[in-house]
Amino acid sequence: MNKSELIEIISEKGNIPKKRAEEVVNLVFDSMTDALVKGDRIEIRGFGSFVNREYGSYTGRNPRTGESIKVQPKKLPFFKVGKELKERVDGKPSKPSGSTPSSTDMSRGDSTASHPASH
Repeated sequence: MNKSELIEIISEKGNIPKKRAEEVVNLVFDSMTDALVKGDRIEIRGFGSFVNREYGSYTGRNPRTGESIKVQPKKLPFFKVGKELKERVDGKPSKPSGSTPSSTDMSRGDSTASHPASH
């Protein structure tokens, strides 16, 4: 999915004009970019987190010429996938965080519903 496809989906599912969906997407991305530029961490529960990683300088090699070059230190954004997203992509069922057992689980006396780690 690219940015224009995301805008299209938000426009359709949110029942809002495409121009408004584009403004929303740009606002979200600009806000995230500004946070990373300031050195802030971005955490979206169930999805993942963005942090800056710092890399020191090192001696690299120009692949075309083989010449040694000094690579300057740098900061790069890094995305760490969240547990729920990882499980959904892998096809494993996941409960939303903070979920409580359903009334049917409780009424049938399902002990694993209230204590999932006990089995």
